[in-house]
Amino acid sequence: MNTARILVIDQDMDRAERVATLLEFMDYTPRIVAEVADIDPARARPTDWMAVIVGEVDDAALAGFTAWLAKQPLHPPVLELPGHAPDAAWRAALHRQTVWPLDFPVRRTQLQDALAKAAVKHAEAQARVGRAQSGPTGRSARAVELNRMIDQVAPHDTTVLILGESGTGKEVAARALHERSARRAKPFVAVNCGAIPADLLESELFGHEKGSFTGALTQRKGRFEMAEGGTLLLDEIGDMSLAMQVKLLRVLQERSFERVGGTQTIKCDVRVIAATHRDLEARIGTGQFREDLFYRLNVFPIEMPALRERIEDLPELVEAITRQLRDQGRGHVTLSEEAITALKRHPWPGNVRELSNLIERLSVLHPAATVRAADLPPRYRGTLPGEGLDAAPVLSQIARPQMHQSDLMAALAEPVATASVPVTMAAPAATAPASDSTLPAAGIDLRNHIATIELDLIRAALAQAGGVVAHAAPLLGLRRTTLVEKLRKYGIDREASDAMPAVAAGF
Repeated sequence: MNTARILVIDQDMDRAERVATLLEFMDYTPRIVAEVADIDPARARPTDWMAVIVGEVDDAALAGFTAWLAKQPLHPPVLELPGHAPDAAWRAALHRQTVWPLDFPVRRTQLQDALAKAAVKHAEAQARVGRAQSGPTGRSARAVELNRMIDQVAPHDTTVLILGESGTGKEVAARALHERSARRAKPFVAVNCGAIPADLLESELFGHEKGSFTGALTQRKGRFEMAEGGTLLLDEIGDMSLAMQVKLLRVLQERSFERVGGTQTIKCDVRVIAATHRDLEARIGTGQFREDLFYRLNVFPIEMPALRERIEDLPELVEAITRQLRDQGRGHVTLSEEAITALKRHPWPGNVRELSNLIERLSVLHPAATVRAADLPPRYRGTLPGEGLDAAPVLSQIARPQMHQSDLMAALAEPVATASVPVTMAAPAATAPASDSTLPAAGIDLRNHIATIELDLIRAALAQAGGVVAHAAPLLGLRRTTLVEKLRKYGIDREASDAMPAVAAGF
């Protein structure tokens, strides 16, 4: 008997037995269950079956089953027997193209055709399991939907437009489209349209002939020729010049081009994927992007979710990034649960790219160690407002404007291990608002006020460190080079500061 297994869920046992008999006659292996509860999701996997035939089942239970089924991007198709409402709740979790109607009494030819298509999908799923997993990481609803869309469009040569903020993984999605397509054995070529000057982009994309312009010493193939038979990613296409957009539109329409300085028309067989973080429709309104090119590219749009919109995927992303670093020999680090919890509170404006850079930084700072929340850089610790202010005089002054600046200087003047010479200094005149009012009636210039506080603290630190910049920097929690830059910013002569006596209240 065929090892391809078919799951039959139907409370009508007579009908279920008739369907199973036909499946056995067709050399398939059916399994009949009357209730969804008979399937143990802890032990079963959606890929265990080539197809699922659904008859009379409790709608709420079936909705839970289809939600579990949909967690597998290449899940088996659902063949529905008559009796299900078009708006049944269980349909919400499944893409409509993975639900196929089945007549009853079952016609052998209809069932045979459906199972033949299901066999192709099952083979694709098994082949993908055999290959290294590629594509967006995560099991959140957004990540599952994203992978499902990639699986849906990958087998076709449809032009895809990937949209999303910087750092969301647009190139990762493009590579996944290539790896899951029939073009996977051919080249994947990526070009950043925003990083190449407009006058060189045409040559970069289409190539050039020898002598076509100054410096063209030899004939050169462009990215379209390099990607022949494969996939070409046009990244940051929103930054492409209008003149180049016209030429690209013609290539997408005609599937042919000419090298710069050449006359021979070259046919190309390339799947084009475009990506951008720009709002192309807004740029159309301002005349910065051609509307006809937008519609040519926007055949199948894919919106990449920001990391903050799928923050539940963060632990899996951390695991994937650390594994990649380890496999590449670039260090290894482990994050504790408290560190993961702290990272989940961060807004991640740089998205997955920011997370990847942070993990690499931690692997250098804490090689082969477990990183705690306290080991994270301050901006990632998720500290509540007001916490740690007692240890940070500058933050304390900003957060509590009623504190006198003399108190602030006293906090800084406390004995510190890095200062070898005790100092007695006169506190500068207070510039903060008085303690009995949080803000003057006329208001203040906040920028100048903060700059004054910073300058006074730098002076105090230099006075306490005897004018030695290298000793003053740790008192302010700064690197020496950072303090030197601040001295330049305020027009303070570094040599004069280094030559200061131990007592320098009039600096």
